[in-house]
Amino acid sequence: MPESLHSFVVPAYGRSPHLRACLDSLRAQSLPSRLHVATSTPYEGLAELAREYGATLAVHAPNAGIGRDWNQALAQADTPWVTIAHQDDLYLPEFTRRTLDAAAAHPDAALLFTGYAELLGDSEAVRGATAMLRIKRLLLELAFLGRGAIARPGAKLRALRFGCPIPCPSVTLARGPVPPRFREDLRVNLDWDAWVRRAREPGAFVYIREQLMLHRIHPGSETSAGVRDGVRAAEDQMMFDSLWPRPIARLLARAYRLSYESA
Repeated sequence: MPESLHSFVVPAYGRSPHLRACLDSLRAQSLPSRLHVATSTPYEGLAELAREYGATLAVHAPNAGIGRDWNQALAQADTPWVTIAHQDDLYLPEFTRRTLDAAAAHPDAALLFTGYAELLGDSEAVRGATAMLRIKRLLLELAFLGRGAIARPGAKLRALRFGCPIPCPSVTLARGPVPPRFREDLRVNLDWDAWVRRAREPGAFVYIREQLMLHRIHPGSETSAGVRDGVRAAEDQMMFDSLWPRPIARLLARAYRLSYESA
């Protein structure tokens, strides 16, 4: 059964006004998946909400940041494929079906991801063609060169050398013998770091170009906070240092930093 193949895990933090809509979108998938919610910040009504959608609820402690939240959520899944569904985001009804179809077509896949559009703040306004989205799609096309999958480490790393165009909430991971983990000492670039480590290991990256989820952009996000307090700049420098010689890494990190300051 499809439910034995794929899980959505939802790291729930605080009281998101969008969690119910997220769970609605997961339950409305044309192909059903197992649902799990994990949190370090439980509140009255969360257990009932999870139960309403047939999701398990795991409460963990302490509240130690986004990396811990994601790893604890991943630990709830016991299916071959798992997607970390961000609590503020929405997944279109064909997300699971298209993802599992691509997984079946590429048995060596380690990571699959779909296209996405953005939701603005707390509204339902959707934008699918911003300048940044176009740049990310260009970076992906330069790596994939029209293909649906790439397996060579050099090609996979090429997609990640100038930033992280692979959208974390659209990613489905193969759990494999050693389940994937995120670094818990990072606040912003933990997904970029995880994809780089995954790129250096065996297994294909599979790109499903169709927009199959909606990622919410709002000023209260951890990414926005990281830009304001300088964490993003430090983590960008760390990532570029791992991918380029130091002089080039410094130039790229500086360009990113200037783009944040002018935004």
